[in-house]
Amino acid sequence: MKITLLPSNTGPNAIASRQYATSFLINNHVAIDAGSLGYWRSPAEQAAVRHLFISHTHMDHVASLPIFLENVIGLADSPVVAYASAAVQECLRGDMFAGRLWANFLELTHDGKPFVILRTLESGQSVEVEGLRITAVAVNHTVPTVGYIIEEPGATVVIPSDTGPTEEIWQRAGRLQNLKAVFLEATFPNALAPLADITRHLTPSTFVSQMQKLPPSVRFLAVHLKANCAEEVAAELLGYGLPNLEIATFGTAYEF
Repeated sequence: MKITLLPSNTGPNAIASRQYATSFLINNHVAIDAGSLGYWRSPAEQAAVRHLFISHTHMDHVASLPIFLENVIGLADSPVVAYASAAVQECLRGDMFAGRLWANFLELTHDGKPFVILRTLESGQSVEVEGLRITAVAVNHTVPTVGYIIEEPGATVVIPSDTGPTEEIWQRAGRLQNLKAVFLEATFPNALAPLADITRHLTPSTFVSQMQKLPPSVRFLAVHLKANCAEEVAAELLGYGLPNLEIATFGTAYEF
């Protein structure tokens, strides 16, 4: 399994440690979230993504969704299939594609083909696409949010998305064979723990507490470090000296 955290800033002055928006590319043809997907590389390269899984509706996870759908229309034989909960779909219909922020790509067609096909995927449900089995699991965030367990023969990876301390996804993951890695958020430094509690995010301290719910053989890659305090969060995480903890880098194809 190959997973890439897509960059969310570009150009000669881009700072690699800054993450403004979130998208993961899996095996070239599957993406989780569209925060930065529509700004990544060329439309032809984006069009290789045939299946998109949306965790929740906060803008750093869906900001480039309309751009992505517009970029890839007509570049593949079939439309993109997007998987999301009913709560996420309600927001997309009522807000993002309601004709004010963007045209209604959920209903419009191009050359007789839809821009996107929506499929409902609720917590506890699984779908098989591109040789992967992907299971949605509810996590602890301020809006309805699911993380994803991604399985293929020989490897399982967990991407919980935005969450505070949570339980079910770790319980499910711990029962699976070949669990290789977790891409887990660490948003705020420890000094901002009250803010993390209110917004249901993790600090380095609570990140480490979540790590302890899985075996020490599992590799943890920290993502979603808040841009204005990324160095502080990274230093605190690495200060724990845990051999299975690292800061994920953008554009790196991690293989499991």
